Amino acid sequence: MNNTNVQARRHSPAEHLWADFEAGSVAGERGVSLREVPFQVMVGLRVDPLSDAGQRMGAVTGGLPATAGQVTTAPSGNGGAGISTLWLAPDEFLVVGLEEGVPGTLAASLVAALGDGAGQAIELSSNRTTFELSGPSARAVLEKSCAADLHPRSFATGTAITTEITKIPTILWKTGDDSFLIFPRSSFADYLGRWFLDGMREFASGGAPWR
Repeated sequence: MNNTNVQARRHSPAEHLWADFEAGSVAGERGVSLREVPFQVMVGLRVDPLSDAGQRMGAVTGGLPATAGQVTTAPSGNGGAGISTLWLAPDEFLVVGLEEGVPGTLAASLVAALGDGAGQAIELSSNRTTFELSGPSARAVLEKSCAADLHPRSFATGTAITTEITKIPTILWKTGDDSFLIFPRSSFADYLGRWFLDGMREFASGGAPWR
């Protein structure tokens, strides 16, 4: 089976909720929008960023983050969104390809960069899905059940953290003043997607569907 057939037969963890996400998203001063960003390539890294192996891996990813919450980004060679690396721990990182790709390709490049050094690069593309929550009320929706302090003075744009949303462990990345990417494990996609929809309902009053 070729890659085209594989891509055509894939189904994302929250695909069955896409119509609900569209219907539940509203525009306006209190607007909030929800969508799933499916099939992003993800690779988990464990390596000392100061080691030779870490430096080689950093050359592939555009550099490994050095501090808690930091995200580094490498531009795509074909003009796309490229890849970003999120800090999870001093020697643990999540590399995310912000465009649909073939799972395994990025991981293979990072394994090659690791060589015989101490560390690991593991293909995790099927391990998590991605939700994008955006709009003026996006933070208010998250604050209903997020364990972290999401005020801008504590959670700056461009920062990514590990936290819990409605007791589900997840990774939360603030990509803009009013936009967030959320990375739950795939098995929690249905539950978390429905929770977001429920949290968005109060902002639909008087609003118009998001387009």
